[in-house]
Amino acid sequence: MKALPFEDTYQQFMEEHIARRKGERRSRLERGPFHAEKLFLQQVWFPLMGNLQHLHPEYEVMDWRGRSYFGDFAYLPGLAEVKFMLEVKGYGPHVQELDRKGYCDELNRETFLQALGFRVVSFAYDDVAYRPGLCMNLLQMLLGRFHAAASPVDRAVLAEKEILRLLHQQASPLRPVDVERHFGINHRTALRLLQSLCAKGWLHPISRTSGGKIVQYGLVRGVLLYVD
Repeated sequence: MKALPFEDTYQQFMEEHIARRKGERRSRLERGPFHAEKLFLQQVWFPLMGNLQHLHPEYEVMDWRGRSYFGDFAYLPGLAEVKFMLEVKGYGPHVQELDRKGYCDELNRETFLQALGFRVVSFAYDDVAYRPGLCMNLLQMLLGRFHAAASPVDRAVLAEKEILRLLHQQASPLRPVDVERHFGINHRTALRLLQSLCAKGWLHPISRTSGGKIVQYGLVRGVLLYVD
C-alpha cells in the first residue's frame, strides 16, 4: 500500500486524536492549528520516521503542583524504556518572555517529567524551521539507542558505527591503534574499517609527516555523527 503524503497523514492523525478525547484535552486540539508543532512533524519527524505512529499531541500530565501540563508530543511506542516528551521551543516565549518564576517552573517541570520516566527532548523552533536536517540527525542518534534494527546488520557496519561513537567520545582524531585497542583487532582490520568510513565520506585521513603517511582519521567537516 502506497504511503499517504504528509498533509493527508497529518489530517488523519489529528482527527483520530480529537475523536478519542473529551473536555479540555479535546478543545486544545480543536483550537489548532499549531504552527511550530506541525512544522516539526512535517520537516523533522515525518521525513525521518515515515509515519506519525505512537505520537500523542498535546499530551497531558499533572505537574508536581497537581496542575495540568500539556507537552507538545509524547512518543510512546509501548516499550518500557522508550518514553519521550518532545517540545518545540521558540526563542521569544521560552527566553525573552520568561520571568524568573517561569524559568524556575520550566526547569522544575522538566525534572518532574524525568522523574515520571519521560526523556524530555527540546528542539529550537529556528532549527526546526531552518535546519531540520540537524534535528533529524540528532533525533535519529537518540532514538537509535532504543530501537532494535529491523533486520540483521552486517558486523562491519556495526563496527563502523561504533568507530563513529568512539570518535565522538574522544573528541579528537582517531589513530588506527585506538581502533585496534577498542575492538581488540589487528592493525589491518582497523585500517580497513577506517578506510571504509573514508570511502563513505564520513572520515578523512590526516597526514602529519613530511612523507604524507596517514597517521590519524577525523570526522569530515559539516558531517554530523550518524549512528542508529
